[in-house]
Amino acid sequence: MDNFKERTKVLSAEDIKRILYRLAHQVVEKTPHPEDLVLLGIQTRGVYLARRVKKIIEGIEKTEIPLGILDITLYRDDLTTVGPSPLVKETKIDFDINDKVIILIDDVLFTGRTIRAALDEIMDFGRPRRVELLVLVDRGHRELPIRADFAGKNLPTAKHELVEVRLKDPDGTDEVVVLEPLK
Repeated sequence: MDNFKERTKVLSAEDIKRILYRLAHQVVEKTPHPEDLVLLGIQTRGVYLARRVKKIIEGIEKTEIPLGILDITLYRDDLTTVGPSPLVKETKIDFDINDKVIILIDDVLFTGRTIRAALDEIMDFGRPRRVELLVLVDRGHRELPIRADFAGKNLPTAKHELVEVRLKDPDGTDEVVVLEPLK
């Protein structure tokens, strides 16, 4: 982020905590049978958010909810422009997703291309009953017909700006900031 400077802090640690509790309660309300529910976090910050949502839902439902990890790197539609050796992280889904309600979790929804890649990867693992999307921030600028079922904050941004989600693990602090390019 060397070419960007922080413009605005839009969410604090307390805001993020409150949003995640609200989103987890919305998921529970929409999914009356917790045994049908699985969570999939998209690398990297979607995984950390998914772990938090899992803990909240398990506290509400008093039952364990499976959590998987998706790395969509090899499913990207711009893989050839990423470089000769893209950094591939872990994908781990060690449970059956067939006929399950999947809550796909990511930090920021922007163009929709990451979510399209995640949907392609999910289908390689089985045929879920339903896939719903939970994001901390929806910043608009969609290039594909994808929307969040559960959005923590709708944040209108300019296309040239960046939305950076910082989480205690791995960043040391919980906050969301908008960055703008240096002039």
